[in-house]
Amino acid sequence: MIFKKYKKDAISWALYDWANSAFATTVMAGFFPIFYKSYWAIDLSNLESTAMVGYANSLSGLIIVLLAPILGAYADIGTKRKKLLLLFASLGILCTASFYFIPQGEWMLAALLYAIAAVGFSGGNVFYDSLIVSVSDNENRNRVSALGYSLGYLGGGLLFLINVIMFLNPQLFGIESQSNAVLLSFFMVAVWWAFFSVPLLRNVKEQDSERENPRFFQALKQSFNEVYQTLSEVRKYKNVAIFLLAYWFYMDGIDTIVRMATAYGTDIGLEASSMITALILTQFVGFPSTLIFGYFADRLGFKKILTIGILIYILISIFASRITTAAEFYAMAIVVGLVMGGVQAVSRAYFSSIIPKDKEAQFFGFYNLVGKSAVVAGPALLAWISMIFNTPRAGILGLLVLFIPGLILLWMIPKETNS
Repeated sequence: MIFKKYKKDAISWALYDWANSAFATTVMAGFFPIFYKSYWAIDLSNLESTAMVGYANSLSGLIIVLLAPILGAYADIGTKRKKLLLLFASLGILCTASFYFIPQGEWMLAALLYAIAAVGFSGGNVFYDSLIVSVSDNENRNRVSALGYSLGYLGGGLLFLINVIMFLNPQLFGIESQSNAVLLSFFMVAVWWAFFSVPLLRNVKEQDSERENPRFFQALKQSFNEVYQTLSEVRKYKNVAIFLLAYWFYMDGIDTIVRMATAYGTDIGLEASSMITALILTQFVGFPSTLIFGYFADRLGFKKILTIGILIYILISIFASRITTAAEFYAMAIVVGLVMGGVQAVSRAYFSSIIPKDKEAQFFGFYNLVGKSAVVAGPALLAWISMIFNTPRAGILGLLVLFIPGLILLWMIPKETNS
């Protein structure tokens, strides 16, 4: 049994990835971009509706970019990570559930609630990521990190598969239409997210902080001071600073591929059903491959395994710029599934191994800030290049501008243990 090597608290922690990945798959990458255009924004043109989805993603990303370091610093002051995770998760869950009740044509309300839900999703991840130090040590942190990502792929993919079957065959479930099936899928995501968050909240015990829990406004003031101090301290840790810059580049490319895949597929004439099927392939390929990535990271080192992943993404970008059929889109989706979770899991484990003690949440706030800023910059870059050259294929090829510098910077990091 795969779980025998993990303690109860580590499994409970990893199950939160199983819980909230349903939002990333069914909502963010799957149904919302397509359904928004055809249901809520039916009165808008294709360009206008696509722009609104982009604005919603950019808005949520910008909010997290501004909040992440503050949230991380505030969490480090006391033992408040679980409480703050619950706060942001509840925000995302409630907004996701509300999609079910939004009438057709309410494009502004749908976009706003989506942006808020995405803030809840990303904000919760700040505290989820920082809690890894409470359920693992340096020896098994990479395996625990990989477990979280792999369960995320499996859990998110499982519910997404059910939702896709509902969408393709609504009559089998007693649902009147495909539109109602999608709305019900959004509500199911909220329930799934809430239910599987319970193990973390019950079984994960935070590491005791060396500092006393202050009052709210005192803590807020201290958090701003610590953000300033962290900005200064990052410069003292050369390996951390260079890694964060490298991570920004290659994760910008990865997040852009995830968020813009269905839009790109639509632009080159692929059917919605084909793209949704491809996303399912990505999820279920990602489960075992993420664990395998973690296995080889322990043997080859972080830098080498990350290099392999980034090189594969470079090839994906080149291949994607030339695809013309659904079969080729499927092939690309499988390859993305092979490396996406592994690169993310190893990156998180690597970062946790080089940051200073007792500042994990604070530094993970910056880690999430860097990763989430991809939502602001990456899609805009793709769209900008596509418009300049008047073809989406140029835009996807332009992602090399992100992957290549990321790879170069990765190898500029001073040599560390297991790096």
